[in-house]
Amino acid sequence: MSAVKPELISFKLCPYVHRSVIMLTEKGVECETTYVDLSNKPSWFLKISPLGKVPVLRVGDVILFESAIINEYLDETHPPALHPQDPLRRAHNRAWIEFGASLLKSRFGLMTAADKAGFETGKAQVKEGLSRLEAQLDAGPYFNGAEFSLVDAAYAPLLIRLAVMEAECGLGLFDDVPRVEAWHRTLMEYSAVKASLFPGFMEEMAAYIRGRKGYITRYIS
Repeated sequence: MSAVKPELISFKLCPYVHRSVIMLTEKGVECETTYVDLSNKPSWFLKISPLGKVPVLRVGDVILFESAIINEYLDETHPPALHPQDPLRRAHNRAWIEFGASLLKSRFGLMTAADKAGFETGKAQVKEGLSRLEAQLDAGPYFNGAEFSLVDAAYAPLLIRLAVMEAECGLGLFDDVPRVEAWHRTLMEYSAVKASLFPGFMEEMAAYIRGRKGYITRYIS
């Protein structure tokens, strides 16, 4: 376990950052948080972030980027491990964490689409992705069954943001995916997920959706 207090470089509403905030909270890791304006990225940030994206975790002189990598580092250095011990099951979990990243991109496309065609494409991609996810879920309550894992930390930000979009716009995103919807409800009650949401998160997220002024805002009641 590293004795160095890490620094998380963040954008407040970024879902990828949120993945790592959940893990930092779950593991009880104290860290400094530095926020950056992604619309006006400072030069020091571009020097340390090879992809120009958040999250970045600075541990001493070492820079880690990409939320899945950061979360595995946190899991490995702060036991007990949340990844399955079986190599095949662990690889399966990694694959679905990557799938979750693609779903986050589809969600962003749905939220920011400028016209009806882009909106409908984004909505179809999200619903198709949730349908595939539904087929992977069994009795639950978590992705791997009884225990919270890295997959759950990876999907909570996505499901929370989709729920905000659903509450604002009524798109039927959770129609026909009862396991996914139940999983979302379970994650919302999990201690590390609840603690990762800053006061007023839901309202700020809803305002962010409206502020993007995409086609989706036509559905806001």
